[in-house]
Amino acid sequence: MADELIALFRENNWVLTNQQLVAAGLSPKQIVRLTRRGILTSPRRGTFMPGTVAESASADKSRAEALRVSAVIAASSMGVIASHRSAAIMHGLDLLTVASARVVTVTQPRRGGGSRSGYPAVRVRTAEVPQEHVTTRFGVPCTTVARTVIDLARNGSFDAGVVVADNALHAKKTTRGDLEAILARCSRWPGIATARRAVEFSDERAESVLESLARVIMAEHDLDPPELQVWVGGEGSRIGRVDFLWRKHRTIAEADGKAKYEDPRRASWQLRIKAAFERASRLGSG
Repeated sequence: MADELIALFRENNWVLTNQQLVAAGLSPKQIVRLTRRGILTSPRRGTFMPGTVAESASADKSRAEALRVSAVIAASSMGVIASHRSAAIMHGLDLLTVASARVVTVTQPRRGGGSRSGYPAVRVRTAEVPQEHVTTRFGVPCTTVARTVIDLARNGSFDAGVVVADNALHAKKTTRGDLEAILARCSRWPGIATARRAVEFSDERAESVLESLARVIMAEHDLDPPELQVWVGGEGSRIGRVDFLWRKHRTIAEADGKAKYEDPRRASWQLRIKAAFERASRLGSG
């Protein structure tokens, strides 16, 4: 029976309902006993997965999110797919804010509106989802990377859209052509103007959330757009690569966390770049 049960779990993305377990031959008392012993765990009321699967997925937030979505799909009859933040996590995309591990976001591909569900910690969006906008991760259906980026950009702020678009392009998980195709397909949808602005502003050279945010802030303050990820040096030798460069102003900027400057080797690298630009400045003024 154990082999048959494992095969059934595998066929259903490692999540089975209480009814499926009973149909497979387990009694309610056996289900309770297996759950108490940790052999089974319940990610959502009425659903179960092997404890070993849940434990192994805990170190991989993309897979863990896929299992949470799988539990929602198993528990509902709405025909939903992962979308928005859940799809972004499954695809391994960077987000502006940390997503709650408790809330799953799905889309119900039917006409209508609303974003509520009768299930706790589940946000249901209702929208058209053409087949070409659907893919799978870990065997769980979700929106494609391009559709996920556009959904997040049109339902969120401009800076949030830039962050996810920059990251998807930088990681080569989608292309600008793919994003533009989704924009054209959803051209009359709410929030599409914000999504279009975010895609137009996006830059695959941005390497972090902080860099993306910095670019947005610079634009908001009417600063000249910088060159991104530029190698600089003095006297014919390369010293390092900077996040932002304003060549005509002989100015660089870095968008990094505190840890970068706590590492003395990295701090030394920064000082060498600074010295190189000081030399360049003196040469230019002469």
